[in-house]
Amino acid sequence: MLDHVSLPVSDFEKSKAFYVAALAPLGVSIQYEEGVDATGTTPFVGFGNEAGPAFWLGGHMKADQHMSHVAFKAKDRPTVDAFYAAALAAGGIDNGAPGIRGHYGEHYYAAFILDPDGINIEAVCHLPPDAGAS
Repeated sequence: MLDHVSLPVSDFEKSKAFYVAALAPLGVSIQYEEGVDATGTTPFVGFGNEAGPAFWLGGHMKADQHMSHVAFKAKDRPTVDAFYAAALAAGGIDNGAPGIRGHYGEHYYAAFILDPDGINIEAVCHLPPDAGAS
């Protein structure tokens, strides 16, 4: 159901060190990290295992931005498209139309919506467009 979750933290370095230590016994470690120089807004770090990052932390963002984020797994690209349409029809605000996000991965096809509280929700499919086609 869930692909990944992102949370804002008040002290990025302190929280990062805490999760490095706390998650190590679970076989979870840093899989991806970017600083403010790359993001332009806030540092973030993704924790995970051999399957990739699934738990993300981000430093404080500007007052008008949200860092809380939930990404739901979609079985295919048409499902991402259907999520986007349904979420818009339900009153969500466009935060990124369906499409490839190549900076996240070659086949990272996702759509982003802000929910009624402004939380960024996403549907994502990691499969190539012809996956499952006969």
